[in-house]
Amino acid sequence: MAPMFIPGPVDVADEVMQAQMRPMLPHRSAEFEEIFHRTEGNSRKLLKTENRVFITASSGTGIHEAAVRNFANSKVLACVNGAFGSRWHDVAVSNGKDVTKLETDWQEPITAELVADALKEGGYEIVLVVHNETSTGLMNPIQEIAQAVQATSPDTLVCIDAVSSASGANIETDAWGLDLVLTSSQKALALPPGLGLAAVSDRAMQRAEGVEQRGWYFDFLRLEKHRTSNSTPATPAIGLIYALDVQLDRIFAEGLENRFKRHIDMAQVAQEWAIDKGLALYAPEGYRSQTVSTIDNTQGIDVGALNAFLMERDMRIAGGYGPIKARTFRIGHMGELTAEDVGQLTKAIDEFLEK
Repeated sequence: MAPMFIPGPVDVADEVMQAQMRPMLPHRSAEFEEIFHRTEGNSRKLLKTENRVFITASSGTGIHEAAVRNFANSKVLACVNGAFGSRWHDVAVSNGKDVTKLETDWQEPITAELVADALKEGGYEIVLVVHNETSTGLMNPIQEIAQAVQATSPDTLVCIDAVSSASGANIETDAWGLDLVLTSSQKALALPPGLGLAAVSDRAMQRAEGVEQRGWYFDFLRLEKHRTSNSTPATPAIGLIYALDVQLDRIFAEGLENRFKRHIDMAQVAQEWAIDKGLALYAPEGYRSQTVSTIDNTQGIDVGALNAFLMERDMRIAGGYGPIKARTFRIGHMGELTAEDVGQLTKAIDEFLEK
């Protein structure tokens, strides 16, 4: 079956799917704890941190809520230039925080200068930024933003949503001074949906100690107590952790730099095709995603009809998302796909357009 080109859930390798079929283990058993320990350690290697990675039975949005509840008693700066930045803002508001929205036009990045200027008001406990906006295909300059936060408001924790970029683009959690990097299983990691991962710094854990009403399920202090015993407070998604264990081995066998390069190559094929066809890319040059290309549908292509055509060939792309749903469509190029796969897709789209 030909691959899907949507920004998640993505196709999953047979070997990874089959890993979920292993017999269940008691989640407090030594056998499972060994698997959990190995998987958590390899997740730290993936996210480039020496500290910790929490593995939760949740979507990435669950970690959105965890970050807000664990790290902020009150004051939050939420950066918004897409649908998922907007969601994280709404999560913070719904948890009763004092939230300031720093919003740009969705076709513009969140820059270090904008964040530094916003932080001058003072008192912000955390700043929330989406690394790779799945809705717009725009990648924000996280390293520069983190540097600006550290220079302007060093006590403010830097919290990053890397749901659609982790393992498809380089993220240096420790080297860049990121306090939380969250992701989920169903996008560039190329796993079935259902796992959230969160790399958390030591100073963020210390901050959590002084925050009241962290909740129970996503209380990082409770998660840490169990992590150090190679377990979780509640029953983990055992089958998905089996799959994560196998997939991390596959990722390191490919090599992280090779994996990042493969995603860059796929993005180049998709984006050069769009430009060659006279279509506009929604994100500006220099800030375009390595994992999903959002096409500004300036030619009025009937995306429904295009997808019907593609699905006859066992392919599928994604429509637009959120407020820009009607004017865009998206090509996901992440996970197990290759540049050759993307080339086959663009040939099929060309065939549709010729008809």
